[in-house]
Amino acid sequence: MMRKVFLSLSLMMTMSLSAQQKQGGISPQMLQQIEQQNAPTASDRALRNALAANAIDNLAQNRQNAGALDTYFSVETKKQSITDQKSSGRCWMFSGLNVLRANFAQRTDSLSVLFSQDYLFFWDQLEKANLMLQGVIDTGNKPIDDQRVQFFFHYPLNDGGTFCGVADLAEKYGLVPADVQPETYSADNTSKMSSIIKSKLREQGLELRKMVAEGKKAKAIEQRKTQMLSEIYHMLTITLGEPIKEFTYAFKNKDGKALTSAKKYTPKSFYEETVGGKLNGTFIMVMNDPRREYYKTYEVEYDRHVYDGHNWKYLNLPMEEIEQLAIASLKDGRKLYSSYDVGKQLDRKRGYCDLENFDYESLFNTSFNMTKAERISTFDSGSTHAMTLCAVDLDANGKPLKWKVENSWGGSWGQQGCLIMTARWFREYMFRLVIDKKYVSEKLLKDYEQKPVMVMPEDPLFQMDE
Repeated sequence: MMRKVFLSLSLMMTMSLSAQQKQGGISPQMLQQIEQQNAPTASDRALRNALAANAIDNLAQNRQNAGALDTYFSVETKKQSITDQKSSGRCWMFSGLNVLRANFAQRTDSLSVLFSQDYLFFWDQLEKANLMLQGVIDTGNKPIDDQRVQFFFHYPLNDGGTFCGVADLAEKYGLVPADVQPETYSADNTSKMSSIIKSKLREQGLELRKMVAEGKKAKAIEQRKTQMLSEIYHMLTITLGEPIKEFTYAFKNKDGKALTSAKKYTPKSFYEETVGGKLNGTFIMVMNDPRREYYKTYEVEYDRHVYDGHNWKYLNLPMEEIEQLAIASLKDGRKLYSSYDVGKQLDRKRGYCDLENFDYESLFNTSFNMTKAERISTFDSGSTHAMTLCAVDLDANGKPLKWKVENSWGGSWGQQGCLIMTARWFREYMFRLVIDKKYVSEKLLKDYEQKPVMVMPEDPLFQMDE
């Protein structure tokens, strides 16, 4: 008996020692080396004391780069009021609608309009709910842990997006003025509403998968999906309000004075009067992704706003080409939808982006040497926020010195609601641009019409703007 106990104890000690010494873990010897290499210096102790009571950015701010900003721009589009997306991820919609109202103001000269984000967001959420449920049906014969099935259940709904969503939704449902359907609390603060609807969609998705597995007829599945969407519609009316079907409206100037007589509109007729014809087919989306071959098109399947709408499709271009497209549009007075990794080296107080705003290397005594391609590949950087490109400052040779965008964080933020970006920051952290085809060369338009390379929505650069 004693011999068995001894053998058991020996075996347990051997297993414990083996577990502790498993290759790849932090061994006592490794930890000792780490600690020896980090013996605190006087400077380290001072930094620890400072960081205990201060934000990292306050200590890392490069004071030599914190002087007065040059706010002159040699090419600048007409100013318009700044919007505020509040606590929501709808930057893509705010930027897209800002471009549309700027185009209208340029075309009419004296009239102005502010479109309702709440109205279009209602349809965006209903369409995304349908996209999720139909995607679950389409993949109903695949196992639950299939990557595409997981995509639908992981992301059943979101408030992010791209300009493709603005184009598809506005064409399908029209537009209304902001004062006809104003923002609700849930439009400004989307997280709770989104969380509740996501749970419902996941529950509904499981039921649809079961129907597919049981071999139910397509018509029966479609009918059940329609009933499910009716539940989602009801939840949206409770939080965002019932979408306007008809209204009376008189256009005003920038000072709020009515310049036309009141007229009855539907959302579709208002879209026709303010936007005109179709948006799809009038623009191309370009991106800068140095991981991939330039002058090729890339498309993301299923990652769209409307099931029967358009996938994201991009022409990948060097930054020099993207800059020239943007400059051509701005010189003609046309603002552009654009997206960035806005949190990198952002001085929020001044509304200023430059690569030397914060010296994290000196603060932490290290270096950050990844290229743009490496940052994208490792999820360290990617498109996170859409803003409306409105100005550029050019040198004597026509090269950009700095850029300006209209943001959607309110008029009191940054540079009166705008953000200034140096040319070098722009090249590192700008990713997507929507450009009217009339500013695009025949060669690039031909490149855009190539058969696209299909990529996965999990790709780090194909996340939605928020």
